[in-house]
Amino acid sequence: MTGQYCHPLTEYKRLKTREVRVGNLLIGNNNPIRIQTMTTADTMDTDATVAETIRCIEAGAELVRITAPSKKEAEHLAVIKKIIRDKGYNTPLVADIHFTPNAAEIAAKIVEKVRVNPGNYIDKKKFDFIEYTDEQYTAEIDRIRERFTPLVKICKEHGTAMRIGTNHGSLSDRIMSRYGDSPIGMVESAMEFLRIARDEDYHQIILSMKSSNPQVMVQAYRLLVKTMVEEFGECYPLHLGVTEAGDGEDGRIKSAIGIGTLLEDGIGDTIRVSLTEDPEFEIPVCQDIVKRYDNRADHEPIRDLIQDIKTIKYNPFKFSKTISKPVNNIGGEQVPVVIADYSNEDIITPENLSTIGYRYDAATDKWNISDAAADYIYTGNKLLDFNLPGTLQVICNYRAWENAADKSKYYPLYVNGEFLHHTTPEQLHFVLLNANDEPLKLMEIVKHVNNHTILVVGSNNQHTMVSVRWFLTELKQLGVECPVILKAENRDKTIDEQLIDFATNAGGLMLDGFGDGIWLWNNMQSIENIKASGRTYLEVKNIHQFLNNTAFSILQATRTRISKTEYISCPSCGRTLFDLQDTTAMIRNATNHLKGVKIAIMGCIVNGPGEMADADFGYVGSGPGKITLYKNKDVVKRNIPNENALDELIQLLKDNGVWTEPTEVLEH
Repeated sequence: MTGQYCHPLTEYKRLKTREVRVGNLLIGNNNPIRIQTMTTADTMDTDATVAETIRCIEAGAELVRITAPSKKEAEHLAVIKKIIRDKGYNTPLVADIHFTPNAAEIAAKIVEKVRVNPGNYIDKKKFDFIEYTDEQYTAEIDRIRERFTPLVKICKEHGTAMRIGTNHGSLSDRIMSRYGDSPIGMVESAMEFLRIARDEDYHQIILSMKSSNPQVMVQAYRLLVKTMVEEFGECYPLHLGVTEAGDGEDGRIKSAIGIGTLLEDGIGDTIRVSLTEDPEFEIPVCQDIVKRYDNRADHEPIRDLIQDIKTIKYNPFKFSKTISKPVNNIGGEQVPVVIADYSNEDIITPENLSTIGYRYDAATDKWNISDAAADYIYTGNKLLDFNLPGTLQVICNYRAWENAADKSKYYPLYVNGEFLHHTTPEQLHFVLLNANDEPLKLMEIVKHVNNHTILVVGSNNQHTMVSVRWFLTELKQLGVECPVILKAENRDKTIDEQLIDFATNAGGLMLDGFGDGIWLWNNMQSIENIKASGRTYLEVKNIHQFLNNTAFSILQATRTRISKTEYISCPSCGRTLFDLQDTTAMIRNATNHLKGVKIAIMGCIVNGPGEMADADFGYVGSGPGKITLYKNKDVVKRNIPNENALDELIQLLKDNGVWTEPTEVLEH
């Protein structure tokens, strides 16, 4: 396999995995990509759990997971399952197990699948660093084997499937001590359990490598595939998901980037989008992600460009920014820029720019500039008759630039061959390329780039992300180091589908280190076009605002440009000790001006200090009506009453010097 983790990048092809039966459902072995979710009701609340499960099934879930944190919940699954089956629903049920092997062994005799987390199922998680000798490490593996093997045998006897689900934030102290908080540690955590299962000739196994950081998640899955192929000569089915993705637009974008990047390479057999919302709302997002691949196998292959590249020219297992030479504020070590498209506007006024982060105050003749303000505006064939703030620059078509009285106020955009037939200015200029064009035509244009050229690269190939990646890999091979703007375009799609497409096609490239900026196009001129395009799960008031917010959210999710507060919020389940949706909204409203601060909001101790590995501060349910606050993984204050917890969180932020009052940048 090219790059040792996926099929050659010249075509779309699903990774071949073992076929696993979960009840009446087949997963892997080129079966359809399956969609699943997890209930949020208390498992002991029979009516609520049954009702929620049925809502999820009717929304399109092909598997439904229910938490079983102790033996009593595991035993109660039999009651829930019977009622659901009596109502005529045969969708497989999955028991979610974390700390309790006894509960897993009970559940494995009842439901069609159990999920275990190797980081806390048997291993300890006390955030202690211990130096293990090889003998001590082997002894720990033997202890795991002794405790895990009974579950394997029960699953084998009852025909029950199992997911070995590693979470980035809950790696055991033993794994952390040897491998650190890393993708390879995640892989080894799962492989230890998988080897034990294989020794028992049990193969009804699905694996997952979840993280709240899409970059870590993607690297871990790729490493897992590579490791399984090298060690076993085969792969087990993979369950994809970004854990604690959050809610709203950000949760969907983060999930689409992580899940979509892997699906683009044919990796993934079942998915779950973990949102801090009612579980049935996860299903449409999954459906929008999965349907992108319905006819993908029949698409036009990516053309070879200069030569047949046998190996990937970047490291898919470790992020490394592609080298580019800076031009103005684009490229080099600078953060990626965002370009806003206003070419379809009949008239552009200062008021138009409020939706991309620039609010003009006529009374004071000042601009209020937000942290998520676009860096460039594209005006097409139009020139402006008003002055812009110094932080916003203008791109226009080459012909318009040629006619401008003051050419220094604009940067020209050349479209493909136009670049070859005109004198190239000795100032910043942009060249728009379609990576799916004829290779000789593309390379002729590339030969003429100079130290002032910015390439804007998109593709009309159905396999857009990989088409662009292939071309950018070729540029690396040729030693071309001019900055690249990633152009992602959508036509005739709902706003929900656009969000998924943009996040996958631009975000996936960002995760692999490509791109010095993002330019999103959707060819819709008004909100009426959005409303006419069908169902939506997003509140969108303005096209430009949608595109600008999406661009900055993609950069935030890929950790390439931080412009706002980040929330790591679990999706709720039967273990949750407070209303996650209301609490997340409350905390977001109070703290969403704290640029770059990561706040975790976790419903219980299972999703507490471990799962919020990436957060700066944590707000965790520790008992009914009680909250515990964390700084990183350290407890700061325990058992705070719910009604006082937000004030205490704000005080914690102040004590650590990260609290500021909301302000806007003003510029004449």
